[in-house]
Amino acid sequence: MRFSRALIPTVKEAPTDALNASHILLTRGGFIRRVGAGMYDYLPLGVRVLRKVEAIVRQEMDRSGALEVLMPALLPADYFKETGRWDRFGDTLFRLKDRKGADFHLGPTHEEIVTDIARRELRSYRDLPKNLYQIQSKFRDEPRPRGGLLRCREFIMKDAYSFDTTEEGARASYETMRQAYVRIFDRLNLTYRMVAADSGAMGGSTSAEFQVLADSGEDSIVACDSCEYAANVEVAVVKVAERGEAKGGSEELRKVHTPSTWTNADVAKLVGIDVAKTLKSLVFTDGANVVMVIVRDHHEVNEIRVARALGVDQVHLASESEVWRATGAKIGYAGPVGFKGRVLLDRDAATVTDALVGANETDYHLLGVNFGRDFTADVVDIRLAATGDTCPACESGKLVSYKGIEAGHIFILGTHYSEKMGATFIDEAQQNRPLVMGCYGIGVSRLVATAIEQNHDAEGIRWPASIAPYQVHLCTLGKDEAVTRAADKLYSELWSRGIEVLWDDRDERPGVKFKDADLIGIPLRVTIGGKNFAAGNIEMKRRDEADPKKIELISISEALERIAQLVNAMLH
Repeated sequence: MRFSRALIPTVKEAPTDALNASHILLTRGGFIRRVGAGMYDYLPLGVRVLRKVEAIVRQEMDRSGALEVLMPALLPADYFKETGRWDRFGDTLFRLKDRKGADFHLGPTHEEIVTDIARRELRSYRDLPKNLYQIQSKFRDEPRPRGGLLRCREFIMKDAYSFDTTEEGARASYETMRQAYVRIFDRLNLTYRMVAADSGAMGGSTSAEFQVLADSGEDSIVACDSCEYAANVEVAVVKVAERGEAKGGSEELRKVHTPSTWTNADVAKLVGIDVAKTLKSLVFTDGANVVMVIVRDHHEVNEIRVARALGVDQVHLASESEVWRATGAKIGYAGPVGFKGRVLLDRDAATVTDALVGANETDYHLLGVNFGRDFTADVVDIRLAATGDTCPACESGKLVSYKGIEAGHIFILGTHYSEKMGATFIDEAQQNRPLVMGCYGIGVSRLVATAIEQNHDAEGIRWPASIAPYQVHLCTLGKDEAVTRAADKLYSELWSRGIEVLWDDRDERPGVKFKDADLIGIPLRVTIGGKNFAAGNIEMKRRDEADPKKIELISISEALERIAQLVNAMLH
């Protein structure tokens, strides 16, 4: 493709709402343009990258034996109502009515629809196992779409669904998908970890995420520094020191005045105690009830485990007015002593004696508080795992925290959907049994952004060769006819070898061309012109080279073979 004929609208300034690297660089490089909150046009360069990601995903799914289907994005409400997710999905679901008043929605995921295919088409054990997948747009009304392609309201996803006769067969399908995902992420040249995860609204049991490691990631994961254990912090097992629960301390309970002081660190400093003696009391609600949750000051609450302890789907921090009604005090002064509602105490927090907590009275705290003597609570594991915690798997290593971007998620769903929807098969004994299902998702459009979060520098994108929009960025300098002839010949020969070339043939200064080349991020830049060309050479520069000044000069006669050699090495 010649740059002069392409649509590559590079810009100098980042959009005002762009905070992360991929959003900034995809916009500046002319890959995407914003249409509305969480909605984007893919311009020609963006489409090329997207299609390459899709191709890798499709090749590995086909290799695994999965069968491609295509289901509607516009769906009748009946299927979600059949499983209860019409209500459970809440405001995330884009809902609409047709001209007759019937309820419809845009598909956020397709478990129900593919289960309907299965209950109509997979009737016998002879029809199984099967794995059906699609690559299609999904729609979720995100409350805060952000990060460009990382969190959208419309996005492209690969979702696959396996159907087996037994739990053992489902685990075999799960393992096949795990291996396929490893091949996909390896081919994308991404640094990632497979981590234990929560199944969330999808239901089911066994669940794992493929987290691409990036400082800009929204997800927190922990991994052992000695073994292979890794998990999302929401499901990571916390190994508590064998100290047992506190049986009572030596201090008397007393109230202290702490005016306009509410953080534990500040209160501890004010009253002269170690902050390790402080407990953090937070009020949560499930929408109908409030609960007080207590962890040690340096720990964070695991909201998923709080919800599980309460037997509800989700909880969130109470508002200022809800805290006031529950405790009679402002936020920052809540505590368990005298609290009338349910109290959940983290197992690690239960080991602290003579603790400092809020007094449920604005500007006051309590000292010398002891679990069992001064308050009662349900002792449960409700804190997030953190760096320095003992590994629950090997018990000798320590956990290390990372930030990650969830790029893939695999589940064993079991019979969660098949039982609700009557998706059964006739087994060898002529008995009806529910299909055992698995679910496997990859955020295809998110991977475009994720690759940049791991591969960029101050000048622009550094695409992995496997998904770069082109493999060679050819720049010509000046208007010399000999330069143009040499570039045209090399351009044609490279394309004939199957090597994709973007030729910057614009009448622009070298600095403009080089800046655009760095911004767009094509793996290999080849420059023809200037003093090097006069000496019979052309210049090559790899975009992933650590030294930005490092170039390679090769003779014009050797250029075709050397470029082909480099591109082949980068691709393989």
